[in-house]
Amino acid sequence: MTTVYKIGGKILDDEALLKDFCRSFAAAPGPKLLVHGGNVLASRVQEALGVTPVRIDGRRVTDAAALQVVTMVYAGWYNKHVVALLQAEGCNAIGLSGSDGAVITASRRPPITVADGSTVDFGFVGDVTPSSIRVPFVNGLMDQGLVPVFCAINHDGRGQLLNTNADTVAAALASALGARLVYCFEQDGVLADPTDPSSVIPQIDCAIYERLKAFGAVSGGMLPKLDTAFVALRSGVPEVFIGKTQIRL
Repeated sequence: MTTVYKIGGKILDDEALLKDFCRSFAAAPGPKLLVHGGNVLASRVQEALGVTPVRIDGRRVTDAAALQVVTMVYAGWYNKHVVALLQAEGCNAIGLSGSDGAVITASRRPPITVADGSTVDFGFVGDVTPSSIRVPFVNGLMDQGLVPVFCAINHDGRGQLLNTNADTVAAALASALGARLVYCFEQDGVLADPTDPSSVIPQIDCAIYERLKAFGAVSGGMLPKLDTAFVALRSGVPEVFIGKTQIRL
């Protein structure tokens, strides 16, 4: 069975962690592909340019200037750096954005109502679904022995690049491919108490997740991760794991 792995900015921003991950990923058996984010460096670049990054419910607001930054960071430095590290480990990786080979199209997100009741226009942010994925293209790459490495930059098919949450991209790919989904990040799993690293929840269902959100135990970037995990499960993904150790949802 194919496995979709996803890593985020905190692993990408720690060279030792990133090299360890690439070594483990390269050694993992079976067909696989990788999706990465890159928010940490993207935010630093924005701040260096005098722009304050804006995130709402764990998702980045992307105006035209922010889109240029995230495209340079995600599709440029991070994507090619990860591919180079994987090649060094004997993994024949190929770096892709959604516009390459028209492999992932996205629709621009309309203004939405967020948790505090306000309406937010996320700007040049794209939403993807399993039907957004050009599955024969992805399978064709893997059939040739290539390992796709996707950044979170996609396109609308009409010339517009769009920034997509990397967790959403990973979930859509897993759903389209009928693959396992593994969210790898720096913690051991989802925590019942964000201040207590030992409070890992071994298994989460929808009811537990709603209670965690109500108590504020889940917030920020963990919200889209869990939201997309449950969407993936409902879309037929057989297994979802989150954390350093594989935690079943």
